[in-house]
Amino acid sequence: MTDRTDTVVADTRRWLERAVIGLNLCPFAKSVHVKGQVHYAVSAATDGPALREDLLRELRDLAAIDPEVRDTTLLVAPDAFPDFLDFNDFLATADRALAELDLEGVIQIAPFHPGFVFAGTRDDDITNYTNRTPYPTLHLIRETSIDRAVQSFPEAEAIFEVNMATMEKLGPEGWAALDVGPTLDAGDCGKLKP
Repeated sequence: MTDRTDTVVADTRRWLERAVIGLNLCPFAKSVHVKGQVHYAVSAATDGPALREDLLRELRDLAAIDPEVRDTTLLVAPDAFPDFLDFNDFLATADRALAELDLEGVIQIAPFHPGFVFAGTRDDDITNYTNRTPYPTLHLIRETSIDRAVQSFPEAEAIFEVNMATMEKLGPEGWAALDVGPTLDAGDCGKLKP
């Protein structure tokens, strides 16, 4: 790994530990993190076609590896899609990649982005931060893992509402205090702005 890749992984891991696990935004994340079953892949892609190739590779790898070794993958693309709307448009390509590999119903892809905005919310709405990461990220999740998690957490549909309440209570100052943003500056990450 390069120093830059190490930094991107460290920033993403810090976000996972402090925000996702620390705020309990995903009650299922702690278990796979503690067991070392989260794989961090850093893409050098600067555009959609290159990110698609990296996504295809990571999807194949995740499907082929024993879940006890790798339960989930965070594919981080620090130089691709600094604009959230462009990233959001790429998700259709990501879904086609799943279909191309016949992995629909086997793996899901969840999007995270530094500028993530839920439909119907303002850019500065604190609830958007549940899906804000230091860098554009595709979370590749095994469907069997989701099924197991839902069985152990029967009110999984309530997670979204609980997360919104958590973020509203935390507020922008509380989020900033978590220190889960990127440590690389815009010059280190192409067009990406911290």
